[in-house]
Amino acid sequence: MNLYGTLLKELEDDRNQVILTCLSGREGSLETNFERSIHSKVPEKLKQVLEQEDIDYLKEGKAGICYDEDGTLIVYESFYPGERLIVLGGGHIALPLVEFASKVGFTVIVADDRPYFANQIRFPFAEQVICNSFDKVLKGLKVTASDYIVIITRGHRHDLNCLRQILKKKETKYVGMIGSKRRVKGILALLKEEGYDDGRLSRICTPIGLSIGAVTPEEISISIVAQLIGRKRQGQRGEYKTNQPDADYNVLKLLADSEGEAMAVVTVIDTKGSVPRGVGAKMIVYPTGQIAGSIGGGCSEAVVIRNAVSIIGTKKFRIQTIDMTGDVAEAEGMVCGGIMEVLIEDHIT
Repeated sequence: MNLYGTLLKELEDDRNQVILTCLSGREGSLETNFERSIHSKVPEKLKQVLEQEDIDYLKEGKAGICYDEDGTLIVYESFYPGERLIVLGGGHIALPLVEFASKVGFTVIVADDRPYFANQIRFPFAEQVICNSFDKVLKGLKVTASDYIVIITRGHRHDLNCLRQILKKKETKYVGMIGSKRRVKGILALLKEEGYDDGRLSRICTPIGLSIGAVTPEEISISIVAQLIGRKRQGQRGEYKTNQPDADYNVLKLLADSEGEAMAVVTVIDTKGSVPRGVGAKMIVYPTGQIAGSIGGGCSEAVVIRNAVSIIGTKKFRIQTIDMTGDVAEAEGMVCGGIMEVLIEDHIT
C-alpha cells in the first residue's frame, strides 16, 4: 500500500491526516531531495516553521506552503474524511437527491427494504445500494461523526425506527427527516418521552431542506442538497466553519492504485483572489496528456498539462504561477481574476 492508500484507509476510519511533502535542492533539478510523509497530527517539523495561528488553521483543514531555515519547501495538506451521505429510503425523492449529492462531492449510500427500490440500476450514482430493513442497515453501517443522514422513508413507523437507531450512535454532522410539521412534531415528542437527548433532537433538520417553496422531487432534492452544502461549509448555527482543502477523493483513489504508473501530479499550493479551485485541489496528468481531476480548466490548465507531461519520468518538480488577472484572462472571458501557485511533480511510487 502506498502513502495515498494509507491516507484513504485512515480517512475511512474517521481519522484526520496531514501529508508533508519536503522538496529541497534546485527547482527542476535532479539534485532535488523529495520526501513525503503522513501524520495523524501536526508534526514537529512543521510546528517549528509555522506560527501558532497557522497550526490552528491546519487542524481545521488548511493546506499551504512554507520554508524551513535551510530553504526546504514544505507543502502541507490536511485531509478530513470524505463527505458520506446515507439516504434512508429509495423513493421518488431519492432518485434526484442521490444524483445531485454525488455531483457535488458526496459519496452516497442508499438503503431501502424493497428490492424494486434498492438496486444499482435504479441508483447508478450511488457508491453502494443496500436492500435490507432499516434497522439492520443502521446496525451494520459504521456511522461516523463525518456522516450526513437523510431520512426519506415511506412511513412514520420507519422514520421513527431510523431515528431510534441513529440516536444510539455517535452524533453525525447532519440528520434530516422529511415530513409534515404535525407528523414530525409527534415523532420528536415521542422520542423525547422515551428519554432521547433533547439537544440532539433539536438539531435534527426537519422539515428537511431549505425553505425555497420546493414542490417537485427535483426541487425538494435541490433544497436538501443546498442544506447539506450549508452544513458542510458553514457548520451548524454558526458554531464552526469547515475550511477543508479542495481535495478530490476520486483522484486520491487513483493515486492509491498507481503503483508503477507513469504520471505527473499537479497540486494547488497557494491562491490569491478569485480562483476556480482552492488549495489542495489535485490533477493527475498521464503521458498522453489525458487527465483525471482538474485545477480549474481553461487555457491556464492546458499550459500546466504540457509542462506536467514533460516532467514525467524525470524525478523533478516545478512550481508554476497561473496568473488570471491580466489581458489573456480577460480575452478568454474568465470569470476568475486571481493567482494560483501549483506544484507539478513527477509521481514517484
